[in-house]
Amino acid sequence: MKKILLVDDNEQDRVLYKRYLGKYGDCTRFETHEAASGDEALALFPKLRPDCVLLDYNLLDTDGLTLLEELTKLAPPESLCVVMITGGGSEQLAVRALNSGALDYLVKQQFDQELLCKTVTHAIEKNEWRQRTARHHEELKSVNRQLRASVEELTDARQQINHQNKLLTLANQELAATNHELARTNADLDNFVYAASHDLRQPVHNLHGLFEELRRTATVTDTEAEIIWKLLDDSLRALTTTITDLAEVVQVARQSGTQAAESVVVAELANHVLQTLHPQLLAAQAEVQTDFTALPELTYVRSNLRTILLNLLANALKYRHPDRPARVLLRTYLAAGQPVLEVQDNGLGMNMQLHGKELFQLFRRFHPQASAGTGVGLFLVNRLVQAQGGRIEVESQVGQGTTFRVYLRSVAPGIVGAAASQHVTSGGS
Repeated sequence: MKKILLVDDNEQDRVLYKRYLGKYGDCTRFETHEAASGDEALALFPKLRPDCVLLDYNLLDTDGLTLLEELTKLAPPESLCVVMITGGGSEQLAVRALNSGALDYLVKQQFDQELLCKTVTHAIEKNEWRQRTARHHEELKSVNRQLRASVEELTDARQQINHQNKLLTLANQELAATNHELARTNADLDNFVYAASHDLRQPVHNLHGLFEELRRTATVTDTEAEIIWKLLDDSLRALTTTITDLAEVVQVARQSGTQAAESVVVAELANHVLQTLHPQLLAAQAEVQTDFTALPELTYVRSNLRTILLNLLANALKYRHPDRPARVLLRTYLAAGQPVLEVQDNGLGMNMQLHGKELFQLFRRFHPQASAGTGVGLFLVNRLVQAQGGRIEVESQVGQGTTFRVYLRSVAPGIVGAAASQHVTSGGS
């Protein structure tokens, strides 16, 4: 129910206005309160919080404009609803009232109950609309503030991202420059190693010839001469092997970057490698089992795959256990969509906790007593595999044997042809 505060020092007028409002249309639902003076109105207003004040301009203790100003101070902004009742039809007074905050005005003795009811009702509706609009404006202001804050946060974030992007760009440029410098340094190092190994071959060959001539023509009475000659011969052979292996490492690395991958039938390549290793197979009384049923073909650089297979099989034969014939299992399969080449032997094995970190380093040897070598083979295998985005896993137990799993790059080969399986022994071809 809407509350109306009638402020008029004339009791008869208050009774008349109250009767008007109580007998016409929707105004009958108004709850009407009376104040006979300005002071009384100021006292009642905070308690009642009326929806509309019907205010007579001519009061005994004040005038309507002054009271309107005082009431404005008691009400929240844009919430006071006042209809001023003026006398004498002064338009100037009406304008002053509207400018001071009144929502409408009536001229005393020139309105009936219908006009009074409609004027008060309209003023209340106007005030409610004004308050709703004010609330919407405040909500819009709040939303705008939030949007501005969000825009500022986004701007800050964008600036931070731009700054990070600049830093990343600089870092990438520095990394690219470093990689370029490393690639150039590696190329220079490979060229130096290749040139040095090539240039050293002739002096070493000459030294070997001089040694043989000296051995043939010199007369040595020392009883340990043969031991010294053998030590010199072994040293020259080791030097020659090292120079040859270094040249091979660089040459293979150079070729791998220029050759294209192709579909390789693993059984055919394995047969070729086993024929190459035929003398070692005989010496080791070796038995090599192959199983390429799961993956008969591999997409890879043929020469690289041959080098990988040759070195792994040669190691399995070279580091066989002296108390039993060598047994080697060679197979291919897919693991999580990635081609795997596996070589398993029953040889000497090794302590992976002790030697695992340096297994693929150049010139590392873990069984020097078992066979002569330079430690280049596994280094070369690892370099070729990593260059194509692959990796090698090794399992080994001392005295039991070793398993190399070569995870080649993830290229799904076309599986064509019949499944391949064979059994090769030391007496095979």
